[in-house]
Amino acid sequence: MENYLSVAVEIAREAGSLIAEFSKRPIEISYKRKSDLVTEADRRSEALIVDRLRRHFPQHAIVAEEGGGQATGSEYCWYVDPLDGTTNFAHGFPVYCVSLGLACRGEVIVGVVYDPTREELFQAERGAGAYLNDQRISVSKTAHLSEGLLATGFPPFATNHDLNLQFFFKFTHFSHGIRRAGAAALDLCSVAAGRLEGFWELKLNPWDKAAGALLVMEAGGRVTDLAGGAFDLRRDEVVASNGLVHDSMLQIFTEVLEESKKVACGQEHC
Repeated sequence: MENYLSVAVEIAREAGSLIAEFSKRPIEISYKRKSDLVTEADRRSEALIVDRLRRHFPQHAIVAEEGGGQATGSEYCWYVDPLDGTTNFAHGFPVYCVSLGLACRGEVIVGVVYDPTREELFQAERGAGAYLNDQRISVSKTAHLSEGLLATGFPPFATNHDLNLQFFFKFTHFSHGIRRAGAAALDLCSVAAGRLEGFWELKLNPWDKAAGALLVMEAGGRVTDLAGGAFDLRRDEVVASNGLVHDSMLQIFTEVLEESKKVACGQEHC
């Protein structure tokens, strides 16, 4: 386990340095689909990460955002986001990172997130706590949602923005505020570090949340789906919190979903 973590830290730092160099150049943007950007920095970072992982762990499977991974029969699988926050990066907005998560039989056991703009390295391994630049971190002690700061995201490929806007509106009234910074891995790290009390998103891929979810749990927080079910990498949705405001967040999700069903039913005359 220690070897997995140390290698992941080394790779994340190297990829982060590469991204930092690309940020100094004119950025060429292409599109995977409408509003879904990709840059040369994404591709080069992923190529670097996949190459290093193959060298160190040739039998491990790799699932990477830009499709550069490898399929094997291994029970170990790396989830790689070579540049989380690509749209931010493309616009020069300094909120983006590298995210590496290692799962064994579907359970995340190692997570590393590196923010090259602030030189912040978040790392965790299952059962050993969460750390920021080698200092142990923990979730906040804020017990009331009304005193909490939350975050969410609206990925360009999601089809449920209307529902999330309803959640956003509701939480705005019951919290200190909502932030939408555009990098889910860093939002999860902010929950782990006590900078945010909670985070939710409705459409995340495994590489978006693998490392960050482990960091939250190892920092003493709670990660579930919208109904409070156990965290599952295969599910789109994720709710993360300091644990103390979690039930209040789940209650709001339930209320909004029930209201939405009533509206839909009324429109369909059911």
